[in-house]
Amino acid sequence: MSSAASKKTDAQRPSVFDNLFYSLPDLHTQHSPQSPAYQQLKQQVKEEVRALFSGNGVVPQFGPFGSLKFPYVEMGNISTLNLFEMDELIIFSFYWLNRRRYQRVLDIGANLGLHSIILDKCGYSVSAYEPDPTHFKILNRNLESNNCKKVKTFNAAVSSRTGTMEFVRVLGNTTGSHLAGSKPNPYGRLEKFPVPVVAIRDIIVEANLIKLDAEGHEKEILTATSQEHWLNLDALVEISHERNARAVYDHFAQIKVGLFSQKTNWQKVSRLEDMPMSHHEGTLFVTMKTAMPWMTSGE
Repeated sequence: MSSAASKKTDAQRPSVFDNLFYSLPDLHTQHSPQSPAYQQLKQQVKEEVRALFSGNGVVPQFGPFGSLKFPYVEMGNISTLNLFEMDELIIFSFYWLNRRRYQRVLDIGANLGLHSIILDKCGYSVSAYEPDPTHFKILNRNLESNNCKKVKTFNAAVSSRTGTMEFVRVLGNTTGSHLAGSKPNPYGRLEKFPVPVVAIRDIIVEANLIKLDAEGHEKEILTATSQEHWLNLDALVEISHERNARAVYDHFAQIKVGLFSQKTNWQKVSRLEDMPMSHHEGTLFVTMKTAMPWMTSGE
């Protein structure tokens, strides 16, 4: 077989992503990282991601999102391949399912821009915040190569106030970089430098959906909100550690805003133990809705 024919065959071969994003909403009662279905899909996805994205990162058809260009980049001991974990793909399926329910998204902790690209391909208007200047440069390059027209980028972090804060770059895993004090015991080689921060209250009115991956700073961001902010707003949140889980749980119980946890297959959080205590236990959904919208796109 010729080299050209081989490349054509590889491009046309069936991919797990062909149907995955359509199937994941129907499997929402098995999204817990402990479920057998999740574990099985996780292994299939890992192998597929390595096959598709370890080269030049150009995938002709990434499920319903169409062509995706996301070149391989090393970020310390991990790489862009780690940005396609099962929990991220579950969130992508949520974006697609609810693309007519939401319109404007805050991508807080945008990293290299994968979520913003997927959101743009769904038709959302996105404001992407990324404090690391190295990541921010790659983020903008990735947005341009994917012809994203509805994403505005900001080289800044988000916090409870506006100003300047110290940023800690973790050289062994730059996806774990964070605002100083957000993580109790950062380890390995670190670089520290000031970054601008914007107050969540100043930007929250722009959105009706938030994707929040603030590497330990989620407590400061979320506890700066009131019930009024959540009347027409939902959020997908990564919780970094148990101390933050408790603070977030207490805050939303006090202001009477609902929480739904991937850890319990998106059941409503009724006790602290239902909360994800780290990113290994999945995402937290914040909403005033009575259930997480997995069954309808709101059409």
